[in-house]
Amino acid sequence: MMMTHLAAIVAALCLFAWLGLRARKTANGLDDYMTARNSQGATTIGLSFLASGMGAWILFAPPEVGAFVGPVALAGYALGAALPFIVFAALGPLIRKQLPKGRSISEFAEQRFGKGMRRWVSVISVLYMLCFLAAELTAIGAITGLLSDLNGQLVIIAVALTTLVYTTWGGLRASLATDRWQALMLMALLAAVLFVDWKHLPVTAGTADMPGIPFWSAVSVALTLVLAVTAANLFHQGYWQRVWAARDSASLWKGAILGGGTTIVVVAVVGGLGMSAAMAGLDLGTPPIPFFALLSEAPQWLGAVALVLAVTLVASSVDTLQNGIASLAVAEKQGLTLTSARWVTVVLMVPVIAVALQGVSVLRLFLIADLLCATAIIPVLMGLWSRVTTAAAMGGVLAGLAGAILPSWVITGSITEAFHIASFPGGAPTLAPFAGALVASALVTWVLSLRRPLQTQ
Repeated sequence: MMMTHLAAIVAALCLFAWLGLRARKTANGLDDYMTARNSQGATTIGLSFLASGMGAWILFAPPEVGAFVGPVALAGYALGAALPFIVFAALGPLIRKQLPKGRSISEFAEQRFGKGMRRWVSVISVLYMLCFLAAELTAIGAITGLLSDLNGQLVIIAVALTTLVYTTWGGLRASLATDRWQALMLMALLAAVLFVDWKHLPVTAGTADMPGIPFWSAVSVALTLVLAVTAANLFHQGYWQRVWAARDSASLWKGAILGGGTTIVVVAVVGGLGMSAAMAGLDLGTPPIPFFALLSEAPQWLGAVALVLAVTLVASSVDTLQNGIASLAVAEKQGLTLTSARWVTVVLMVPVIAVALQGVSVLRLFLIADLLCATAIIPVLMGLWSRVTTAAAMGGVLAGLAGAILPSWVITGSITEAFHIASFPGGAPTLAPFAGALVASALVTWVLSLRRPLQTQ
């Protein structure tokens, strides 16, 4: 069986490399390498949004939420995963209009609020994307160990190097070309796993209760997930590249709706598998991994299918992140050549691979990066309102940082404890820091914008 698993992984990676390298023939210059500007139709954009966002995390987080928190929180998770695409559908055309030659959200931040805001947005974006990369590569190593006898570290290196080969040479067009196939593959593979898993669920003596926690606790978890995932993904440079890659605003709008809708379905289905595992009385493991607990009851060959699914999920998100980070670096460093952009992509992957090979959890760092995104996203997007000044936006960001601490400080009476809660001990997301950051940043930006006279930016 080990050789079957190895052959399946090699075949999937070779397919992605061939698709990506073939796409490099259409790349034309640095700007096209980074944005594929005005070249992609709605279907390609929609499938790319789906593939780019669906990493290995969907095999862990939604099933666990479904198994232990229940359908309300799962619905929140599905909505949170899709909501950024809805925001891109609504605001992307407006930002394209204001910045037709743009490449990143940080460039929009500079146009409206100056270099200081641009640097802060770039730092947040890079931190978030590096965490995402490390998490995805760490996950494929862990999944390989769960489903096969292969060395997980070798698979980490293989996925990282394969995606580097085609993103380094083909840029965004290579990522878009592989995304189409990866999106179709992940839907087909997920359907196969879903069909076989549910057929082989053990028959229980009675009907188990639907997993869940008290309603308002579930609502709190759902809202936390919506806020955290939405705020963070709006700083995902890979998504913003697709805003300018779309052929026109209509293609962007339709593609974002397609990506958001399919994302809701995929997250809900995978989370439903977690609920099924819990209701069937399976041993979910410690730490709990409901999706993989289901595979223990399924035919052995399904493990190879699930492993290819995991490799597809990781490759689809990793190639987007690699290209996104390189694009942001090029946007920050004026005069960078195409060759230099390729080397930037390679160099930035070295520490990410090193972290992934350690096999440590990056969830806590992920949540901190999410919270930083939540402190700034509303002031930046409010730049679409001409009344918002640089001072108002910067004040809003500072208020967001304070708001991340203030609710827990009021509740506990200790600023030390408030900082501790905002660092997410144990990697558990909590609502107060995210809600405080978003509300405070929005309120202060709005109030300062109304109090100051309208200025030409």
